[in-house]
Amino acid sequence: MDQYLKAIKEKVCTVCVDSDDTGKCLMTDDELCAVEMNIDKIVTAINSIQSENYDDYYEALHNYVCISCKNENTDGSCNLRNDVNCALDRYFPHIVDVIKSVE
Repeated sequence: MDQYLKAIKEKVCTVCVDSDDTGKCLMTDDELCAVEMNIDKIVTAINSIQSENYDDYYEALHNYVCISCKNENTDGSCNLRNDVNCALDRYFPHIVDVIKSVE
């Protein structure tokens, strides 16, 4: 998993709104990055799909990660996702590309 997290930090964290100009995370100790916290599940979800359609990956993301997230409501909605405050949701297409590029 280290190689995936390293690639994410190099290619996603550097453009994240929660980082500084160098890609250093600015989240406080009270906050958790959904990407880093769920990297194992994210990699499993992405690697379980072989598709050109990001909707397929998004469905896998929901089935592997979102469904067990404390912010997911019983109806499948998510206030963080709706407010574009979930880094995993915000950068998901980029995350898919980065994970797929790791060999």
